Amino acid sequence: MTRIHDLPRPGDPAVRESTPRTPAEIALAPTIGVLGVQGDVSEHAAALERAGARVVWVRRPADLDSVDGLVLPGGESTTLRRLLDFEGLLDAVRRRGEEGMPMFGTCAGAILLATEVAGAPVPHLSLVPMTVARNAYGRQRESFAADLAVEGLEGGPLHAVFIRAPVIEEVGEGVEILARERGDIVLAETDRALVATFHPELTADDRLHRRFLAKVRAASARR
Repeated sequence: MTRIHDLPRPGDPAVRESTPRTPAEIALAPTIGVLGVQGDVSEHAAALERAGARVVWVRRPADLDSVDGLVLPGGESTTLRRLLDFEGLLDAVRRRGEEGMPMFGTCAGAILLATEVAGAPVPHLSLVPMTVARNAYGRQRESFAADLAVEGLEGGPLHAVFIRAPVIEEVGEGVEILARERGDIVLAETDRALVATFHPELTADDRLHRRFLAKVRAASARR
């Protein structure tokens, strides 16, 4: 197990480097929004671009009009909720999710998507039927990295960075469990959503972002 002082940091070259793409590749790329009010926004944007997406930072409801999918990044869930309310984004994001737009929530983003948050009076977006517990592994100094065996993911274990991470305590109908850490659910998906309690944007492994893009392309083909 890797401890916090060994973890990658936002802005590290391995996290930010991308491969140039041709104009044709750019033209065919899906447009993915990254909720840009707080958290690891630029790191997700870099990972999505490496995976083959065009990226839009979503800061206002109108920014959602042009996107095929949305990433809700890690950060601080209470702060994210306040900023979503302040910018008028909460209802707009929920509406797009209810209409079937794919979403990828990581760490705090997974908390926002859950239908139930342990110890919280009300959920946030309520788009994925699951119960999430915040800060399940303790404080910042208990952050760590671990290799996960992910169901259906080719290429070997996924190196996952957990920073004040939640866990998924329970999942509802239509939610498939993809990975566990210490027996706890840390990665799951539905046909329209991917949720991770860790930070895949903080490594150079883009397989989860590519899995999300495949989900976005499949949803677009069904329209």
